[in-house]
Formats: sequence, C-alpha cells, structure tokens
Amino acid sequence: MPDAVAHDRAALEALAREALLEITPAKTVGALREIEVADDVATVRFSTTQGGYLGWAWTVSIAVNPGMEPSVLETELMPGDGALLAPDWVPWADRLEEYLAQQAEAGAEEGDGDDADDESADDEHDDDHPEHDDDVDGVDVDLHADEDDDESDDDVDEDDDEDDESDDNLDEDDDDDADEDDDLDDEDDDSGL
Repeated sequence: MPDAVAHDRAALEALAREALLEITPAKTVGALREIEVADDVATVRFSTTQGGYLGWAWTVSIAVNPGMEPSVLETELMPGDGALLAPDWVPWADRLEEYLAQQAEAGAEEGDGDDADDESADDEHDDDHPEHDDDVDGVDVDLHADEDDDESDDDVDEDDDEDDESDDNLDEDDDDDADEDDDLDDEDDDSGL
C-alpha cells in the first residue's frame, strides 16, 4: 500500500462507513476487515452483524486517483469464502419442464402401486370388523332387506287380489250390458220389424 494511502487509511474507513449508512443501519456494520488498493481503487471491507449473513462482508469501493479527493464508487454486501448462498438461478421454462417430468414419473409410480395398494387396503378393511360385515352403523342390512322383501310381496299379493275383484266387476258389467242388448233385440222382434 503506498504511503499516501497509508496515511489516509482512517479517512477511507470513515468515508466507507458514511457511505454504508445510506443503505444499512450502523448497527449492522461490524469491525474493519481490510483495505486493498489496486488500479487507483480502494476496496474497504467490514464484517456484518446482520443475522443470517455468516461469511458475508460489507464492501465499499472508493476511487483514490492521485491528486483528487477520494470518491465512493459502490457499496454492497458481498459473500466471502464459505458464505451461505442461494442456488443458481434456473430459467422458468427449465424449472417447469423438470416439474412436469417429476409429476409424470410420480403418476407412473402411483399407477403401478395402485393395484397393490387397493388389494392391501381391501384386506385391511376386511380385517377391521369381521363380525359386522353386513352391518351399517350396527344395523344388519340383510335382515331389514328380507323384511322389506316380505312386505313388498304382501303388497303385491293384495294388489293382485284387488285387480281380481275389479276384473270380476268388469265381467259382471259386461254381462249386464249383454243382457240389456238381448232385451232390446227381443223387443224389436215383437214389434214385427
């Protein structure tokens, strides 16, 4: 580090801290880590006390051209070695393609396992309550179904009896009509027509 910059080390640190106050609270800026100078640019790094940023450092780039006042170029929070980083960005189309492939694979696996799952589920269900196979909520369905069948058979028999009676009544009505027709025919014969 040149002697001119060495004497201004305190000025560079003060300028860098002042620049960081524009983007972050003072309590998040920790101790000075280092000052590097290369190609008329000083890079000033501070530890960060911000939670979740282990291994990161506040970095301020300052122009230190000879004969000119130092000027802040850039301020940022940069990851260091071993810092926790987000995964590389993947375009949406690639993520969608991968998602669809995973869904198709999961569907194929599910389709293969459905038959086995159904059989095992049926077996498990049969074993749950073997004494209540025909019961629904403790009611024997077949028992009531037999009673309903008997009642419906009785109803059908009653309907048949009623139909027979009505048929008999119709037959009697037909006989009465036929008798009246015969009486009319006899009257016509008597009149000589």
